[in-house]
Amino acid sequence: MHARAAEYRGALAALSVNASLDDVLERAEQHDAAATTAAERAGAQLAIAEACRRLGRVERAEAAWRASYRTARDAGDHAAVAWALWSGGTLARQRGRYALAHRWLSSAAEAAERGADRVARGYALAGLAETGRVQGDFAGTLRLHEQLLAEARADGEPRHVVWALEGIAQIHRHSGDHDAALAMFTEACRIATEGDDRRGRAWALRGIADLTSLRGETERALALLAEAEPICREMRLESALAYNHKMRGNVLYRAGRYAEAERVYRATVDEFDGISEPRGEALARLGLTKSRARQGAPAPQVEAELRELQDRFTASGLHHAAKMAEAARQELLG
Repeated sequence: MHARAAEYRGALAALSVNASLDDVLERAEQHDAAATTAAERAGAQLAIAEACRRLGRVERAEAAWRASYRTARDAGDHAAVAWALWSGGTLARQRGRYALAHRWLSSAAEAAERGADRVARGYALAGLAETGRVQGDFAGTLRLHEQLLAEARADGEPRHVVWALEGIAQIHRHSGDHDAALAMFTEACRIATEGDDRRGRAWALRGIADLTSLRGETERALALLAEAEPICREMRLESALAYNHKMRGNVLYRAGRYAEAERVYRATVDEFDGISEPRGEALARLGLTKSRARQGAPAPQVEAELRELQDRFTASGLHHAAKMAEAARQELLG
C-alpha cells in the first residue's frame, strides 16, 4: 500500500506525500484564493501551514494554522479543527515550545474524537508521543508509540507505521538496545521504500546511519546519509536536511575526525537558526563545543559553553539533552 499525506485534505488530497513543498504551497495558495466553502478554505490554509512549517517559514505557518482553525471552528467542523490544532502543536514543538505543543495536541485529539476522525486522532496522539520523546520521557511514551504502531498497522497506514517504528527505534537507541533500534529502523526503511514514502525513508536512513556509526562503520554511515540528502533537498525538507547534517557531524566526531566535525556542526548551527528550530540548533552547538574541546579549546571556555547549553536544555524541558550536556562536561573536563 502506498503512503498518503493525510494532512492534505479536500481538493488537495490528491497531492503526493512526496510532492515538493514549493509545489504544495503554490497549489494550496491557489485553492485558498479560489475557495468558496469553509471546508475548502480550512483545507487550503492547513496545507499552507504545513508547507511553510516544513520550509522553516515559521511566522507564516503560525498565521496559516490559526486561520485554518478559525475557519473550521466557525463552521463547526470538528475534524478540520483537529487538523489545524495538530499543525499548531507540531509547529510549537518545532519551535521549542513544548508546553504549548502538549496543549494544542491534546486539544486536537479531543476535537478529532468529537469529529470522529480516527486519522486526525492518531496524528494528534503521535504528536503528543513525539513531544514527550524529544523531551526525554522514553518510558512514558513507549507504550503510546506501541499503541499507535498497532493502530497504524490495523488501519493500513504505512506512513504512520513508519513514523511509529522510527519513534520506538529512537527510544531503544537512547535506552542502549542498539540491535532492536537497528531492526526497527531497517523495517521502517523497507516499508517507506515499498510505500514510496520518501520523507520516511530519509529519516530511516538517518537512524540506520547513526547505529552503523556506533558500530564503527564510519564510511558506511556517511554513505547512508549521502543517500538521504538528495531526498531532503528535492522535497525541500529543510528540518530533515539539517538533522541529516547534524548526524554527519556526529559520525565524524565519533570517528575522531574533529576538524571535519567542527566544520559540519558550525554550518548546521546556522541551518537550524535559519529555520527557527532551537532544539536542533542547541544540539548542533553541543557537537560544535565538543569538537572544539577535542582540538584543544581552553577548558574554561568549554566549561562555560557546556553549562550554558545544559541550562538552555533544562529550561526548555529537554531533559535527555540536558543529561547529554552534563555527560559531555564529565567526559571532556572530568
